[in-house]
Amino acid sequence: MADQTHVLFVEDDDVIREATQLALERDGFVVTAMPDGLSGLEAFRADRPDIALLDVMVPGLDGVSLCRRIRDESTVPVIMLSARADSIDVVLGLEAGADDYVTKPFDGAVLVARIRAVLRRFGHASGGDRTTDTDAAPVAGGVLTFGDLEIDTEGMEVRRAGQPVALTPTEMRLLLEFSSAPGTVLSRDKLLERVWDYGWGGDTRVVDVHVQRLRTKIGQDRIETVRGFGYKLKA
Repeated sequence: MADQTHVLFVEDDDVIREATQLALERDGFVVTAMPDGLSGLEAFRADRPDIALLDVMVPGLDGVSLCRRIRDESTVPVIMLSARADSIDVVLGLEAGADDYVTKPFDGAVLVARIRAVLRRFGHASGGDRTTDTDAAPVAGGVLTFGDLEIDTEGMEVRRAGQPVALTPTEMRLLLEFSSAPGTVLSRDKLLERVWDYGWGGDTRVVDVHVQRLRTKIGQDRIETVRGFGYKLKA
C-alpha cells in the first residue's frame, strides 16, 4: 500500500512465516515477523504496527493470550490465523478481541484482501491507537438515545448511564449499523457486508461473537436476537 502499512506477523512455522512475509512485502506492506508470542508482544510495544496477524498456536505466549494483551493496550486491528476451522479456536480468538480470522492453509491473495478489508473499515490510522472510526457506517449526526445508552455519532463516543463505554472500531461500526435503523432486523450476511466489508460469503460466527461482546458493554437486552433472521437494536 502507498503509505507503507506496518504488519506484525507472529508465526512459529519458519516456512510459513518467511513465505508469508515475502508475499506481504511484495504487496507493499512493511512486515515485522516474530516466531513466538513473547517476542511478538515486545515487537508490538516497540513498533506500534497498523495491524497484527497472530497464529493461534505459537510458543511462549499463545496467539489468543497475545491478542488479549494487545487489546488491553490498543484498538489496533487483529486477525487470527488458525490451522483449523475449529469452533473453539475461532470463538476464543474473537472473544479475545480479534476482528477477523483466516484459516490455514490460506491463499496469499485472500489474506491480503482480508487485511485490506480490515484496514479500510478502521480508516487505516497508523499506529493502531485510535479509538474511533470516522469512516464508519453513515448515521444521522448528533446524539442518539436508547434508554440509558447514548451514542454520539459525530464524536464517536458511547455512554451508558452517563459512563463512557470503550468500544473497538469494529464494535463501534456494528453499533452504528444497529443505531442507524433501530427496530429493523439486520441479517448476519448484511452485517458482514456492511461492517466487515465482505463482498463474499463469510463466517457468521464473527458477527455472533461481536454481538455478544457488544452486549456485555451496552446491556444484554439492548440488542435482540430474531431467531432465523438476525439481530435488531431495541428502539
